[in-house]
Amino acid sequence: MQTTITTASRRGPREALAGRWPEYLMEASELALFMISACVFAVLLEHPSSVLHQSIDSPLVRRLLMGSAMGLTAIGIIYSPLGQRSGGHFNPSVTLTYWLLGKVEPWDAAFYIAAQFLGGILGVLTAALLIGLPLSHSAVNHVVTVPGPGGAGAAFQAEALISFLLMLVVLQATNSRRLARFTPVFAGLLVAAYITLEAPFSGMSMNPARTFGSAFSAREWTALWVYFTAPPLGMILAGLFYRFRRGPHAVLCAKLHHNHQRCIFRCDYGKPKGRQSHAGQQSL
Repeated sequence: MQTTITTASRRGPREALAGRWPEYLMEASELALFMISACVFAVLLEHPSSVLHQSIDSPLVRRLLMGSAMGLTAIGIIYSPLGQRSGGHFNPSVTLTYWLLGKVEPWDAAFYIAAQFLGGILGVLTAALLIGLPLSHSAVNHVVTVPGPGGAGAAFQAEALISFLLMLVVLQATNSRRLARFTPVFAGLLVAAYITLEAPFSGMSMNPARTFGSAFSAREWTALWVYFTAPPLGMILAGLFYRFRRGPHAVLCAKLHHNHQRCIFRCDYGKPKGRQSHAGQQSL
């Protein structure tokens, strides 16, 4: 049976770290695994010496394969014991949105975001250690996300739009008793579609920590502001829109896949209507 932990908002950093460090470590591990996967598949599909790259002339088909690989990676991470326990955010934009919706304690949000950035950095550095020079080839370049030919403005709009849509789908699914268990699948399908179709505009990030991890390893800081502003903006706007449409108590929890694992969030999952917490009124 799931254990739900409810705490006062006065919980300090020491108490948060002492009691919830496993979740923070899991968040770091999840993004690290995601970045290792991204690096491996990028080398296989985009490095000129790769047999796969030489066999597939179409950039669209290669992006389709890359998107499928990363979508499945995201689904696997969220459904994994790590994702089930921590909530499977591995993205500061997701954590910020749930914090503003009143479902995540302030110090949990701070430590989650710090762990996500650390995980992004360590994931790419680990991949660089395992793969070596092919990862730094200009065709791969540590899987950095940079604006396409349309420039930073087009990249900003694209990142904000895809982030808005992803968060809206996540909120719709996680708060539906019928659809909640399929949330990781919906998220993974969107990741696959975005890499296939949107990547030429912005590189497809939706995740400041994911972009920073690649930028740190590659020393490539082009238009970093786009990836630090557009994804959080898009997801927060989705949260505002969802609450406006569904009401202040419509968001049940901050987990992308609710399950029997302990829950550190302000969780109303499983509670009957009328007994849900009023934590959401403290934000937004």
